[in-house]
Amino acid sequence: MIRTTRKTFLLTTIFLVLTLLVKAQNVYNVMSYGAKGNGVADDATAIQKAIDKCEQNGGGIVLFPSNHVFISGPLQLKSNVELHLETTAILKANPDESIYKISAFGKNEGEGMLWIWAKNADNISITGKGCIHGNGISFMGKELGDSYELKPVTNFDPRPHVLSLTDVRNLTIKDVTIREGAYWTVHLIGCDGAVIDGINLLNNLKIRNGDGIDIDHSKNIRIANCHITSGDDAICLKNRREFEQYGSCHDIVVTNCVMASRSCTVKIGSENMDSIYNVTVDNCIIKGSNRGLGIQNRDEGTVTNVMFSNIILDCKLWSDVWWGKAEPIYVTSYPRANGNNKDANWRFPKGQTEGRSGEVSYIYFNNIVSTSENGCFIGGDTIDKVNHVYLNNVVLKKIKQTQYDTGIYDKRPCRGEGYIYNNLDAVVAENITTLDTTGVKAYGF
Repeated sequence: MIRTTRKTFLLTTIFLVLTLLVKAQNVYNVMSYGAKGNGVADDATAIQKAIDKCEQNGGGIVLFPSNHVFISGPLQLKSNVELHLETTAILKANPDESIYKISAFGKNEGEGMLWIWAKNADNISITGKGCIHGNGISFMGKELGDSYELKPVTNFDPRPHVLSLTDVRNLTIKDVTIREGAYWTVHLIGCDGAVIDGINLLNNLKIRNGDGIDIDHSKNIRIANCHITSGDDAICLKNRREFEQYGSCHDIVVTNCVMASRSCTVKIGSENMDSIYNVTVDNCIIKGSNRGLGIQNRDEGTVTNVMFSNIILDCKLWSDVWWGKAEPIYVTSYPRANGNNKDANWRFPKGQTEGRSGEVSYIYFNNIVSTSENGCFIGGDTIDKVNHVYLNNVVLKKIKQTQYDTGIYDKRPCRGEGYIYNNLDAVVAENITTLDTTGVKAYGF
């Protein structure tokens, strides 16, 4: 009996030692590949070596140890690699604009470049209690009232997107802090099966185009337990034309998040050349935002089967730099203008000369409590564009918070006049079929 026990103990010990050795062999400390982590030297080459070696050996953890700042230019993530940042480890974008060479949108070089990216990969994870820092202010112009001026650009916009992940299957982003994106922060393109859980995404509220999370032509995505602040949209679902090969955007869940935005906190659109459907946003808090919950359809794609529920939100007015007029709920479909800019005919398909917008239907708002400076706006350019919108147990409270005029509703980007001037009503509607507001209680309007 004693011999058997000793033998079992010995075998167990050997097994544990071998397990630890295997695990140790699967950890690739970036310092071991030449990274300095001194906050001065560019460690991109060393970090990429660690990523490449990890992928070549079948996967593992690329480790950023505590108490170091790793300055880095562009990095490509690869299959079966977990980027793990220990507490107090910081991975920070190199502020040198000249090193960002690959457009975040293919041939369209006018909307930022890649920093940390992946394409056609499986099983990528970004974890840990450390920080990924986009160094956003370094890429901005002078500070204005509630925004930074954008630097003039010529052939391309060098501002780096923080994470651009294209055609990735089984993606996890968990627990990390992501700060100061100079452009979009987390962009999922054509991804299938992603979990973003427990992250702090803390962008500078004055940085324009500083979206938090953009879900683009992706499916089966869960965003949960996150704290997000962003100058532009906190969470945005879309279908951009540059990535049309990836199909529709659908089966998206957002839950248990606290968010703030200078633009629209949770938005669908404005770019949508395909279809967006089966979306739930539940159990969230929205604070100090220019617009709360929005559907801003500006292309020929459709939006259907979307449910917003159990949400407390606060909206206030900001300057016209930001789209929105403190609308707590916003559901619209208007065609783009024909002008030569990124919010107009740059978004048209080849050969199209006039803007078109698709149908928005079966949109549900349940158990919403709102404090705002303005009412809700629901509208389309023709009677067939927006239909079957239901507001159930929606409480709207108007409280003046700023010096800006109220009773103005923002249709931008759109053809023709960008604003609607109206007496301050709880719900303003234009060209709607089947709008149910019987569940609305309004105070102060």
